[in-house]
Amino acid sequence: MKPMNNRNGDAGRDVDPDLYRRLKALPKIELHRHLEGSLRLETLAAIADQYRMDLPGYGVEDIRPLVQIVPGDEPDASVYLAKFGTLRGFYKSPEIIDRVAYEAVADAAAENTVYFELRFTPPALAREKGYSLAEVTDWVIAAVERASRDFGIMVRLIASMNRHESVELGHEVVKVAAERLDRGLVAVDLAGAEREYPGDTFEKVFQEAREAGLAITIHAGEWAGPESIRLAVEKLGAQRIGHGVRVVEDSDVLQMTLERQIAFEVCPTSNVQSGVVRSYEQHPLRDMYQIGLLTTLNTDNTSVGALSLTDEYARAIRYLNFSLDDIKRLILNAAQAAFLPQREREQLMDRLEAEFSPAGESPTSS
Repeated sequence: MKPMNNRNGDAGRDVDPDLYRRLKALPKIELHRHLEGSLRLETLAAIADQYRMDLPGYGVEDIRPLVQIVPGDEPDASVYLAKFGTLRGFYKSPEIIDRVAYEAVADAAAENTVYFELRFTPPALAREKGYSLAEVTDWVIAAVERASRDFGIMVRLIASMNRHESVELGHEVVKVAAERLDRGLVAVDLAGAEREYPGDTFEKVFQEAREAGLAITIHAGEWAGPESIRLAVEKLGAQRIGHGVRVVEDSDVLQMTLERQIAFEVCPTSNVQSGVVRSYEQHPLRDMYQIGLLTTLNTDNTSVGALSLTDEYARAIRYLNFSLDDIKRLILNAAQAAFLPQREREQLMDRLEAEFSPAGESPTSS
């Protein structure tokens, strides 16, 4: 079996071109994409040139290996996360933050994503120029609202915090998010090094978030074992788990997540690129799906990972023997897990089922 490609668009070679076109045309939902890892390379090149940043050059190909996984990169967490070290230097003005947030929504809409949850880390956007968390959050919200209108896509936002940063900063993120619930900022997230920073110190932060009416998703079961998933659900109140691929290693944790109908935001390409999983063929997505977990398929970081959501669908078919029907079911799972009021979730599912179903056929028939 040929190796998984790294470059944008290469996943189209993994399946029949006609099937790839059908996948691209499908109405899609994405629940797990980071703004900071999904910036257009052309935009980064323009920013680098404008500010004469201390980089080897200002062309796309000069910047690519600094911010994107390229052939020859080791499949390792440190290599993957190092790309974000470079990216942190690009948030140099309100206009840049506005632009990258707007473009992230435009890119999702371009592949027929009908519902999109975009997560961003306010401290990461604020740090370069000393902006406040409230300022950068308002800039992201304004850009996303504008893009949502321009491209006809429903978007909700998730504010993320990092495990290695202070609990006090976490409380600040929650406060800023809670004050903007009525503007589409609906949830908070905890990301970062699970093994070194288990997350239990953030218990009161997420209690505060729940009391404010924010939904909760937690990165867990990625670089740490299944116990990190238990902690995320039982201590932090996670309704969804980011990645969560280690859930299959512990039958008790698996049963707990099944009983509680915890949704999993699985990002296979990211897991392979960061060394969480040895190869796409060995990824547990198929097992998670067949067991009956509420499994969804996502990109994580489109620019760092050099992929689109369509690419992710194609790879699931090519490497994990998913069918087109399976892909449709994953999309419906994402609708079921969306951080929306129940009525809006049901309307979204009805819309998808209607689009997936020729007259007289079931939603997952083709």
